[in-house]
Amino acid sequence: MNVPSGLTELIVLMGPAGAGKSTLGLHMAARTGWPFLEGDDYHPAENRSKQADGIPLSDMDRTAWIDQIVDAVKRDSAACVLLACSALTPYVQDRLRSEIWPRRVRWVLLLPTKEELQRRLEMRQGHFMPASLLVDQLESLNPPEDAIRFDAAPLDILCVRVLKKLEAPGA
Repeated sequence: MNVPSGLTELIVLMGPAGAGKSTLGLHMAARTGWPFLEGDDYHPAENRSKQADGIPLSDMDRTAWIDQIVDAVKRDSAACVLLACSALTPYVQDRLRSEIWPRRVRWVLLLPTKEELQRRLEMRQGHFMPASLLVDQLESLNPPEDAIRFDAAPLDILCVRVLKKLEAPGA
């Protein structure tokens, strides 16, 4: 994808746990050379502990997490940065959009079926986010109107589809 001269972008791979944000982000980074930030890496220990105990996060809980993500994005000088971040609520979306300006934010919503998400979460090992929080995540999901939406597809196909859509005029 060619980013117009002088314009910088943050591509947020968003969606509930198990949607494939991190997997796609790593694949896209390998394919494009863009830096990749894993949103989960910025969660404070309290957030990880809360989620591990099956307690959903509030927007107040998400404040320190978003602060850390914003700082990381601001430190990166690449024209295009990929971020895997659930970005479920308008609070998170608004913070990202307003605090990383003048970097343009593009939203890529990954949303497989609930059954597929549940299957993926139940298979996942060593992650702090339990499958029991999926219902809350789906209820909290309020994507921005300009999010580009994708359901499940094989990784290589999904990567190509996302990159083509991001390059499309008006996208």
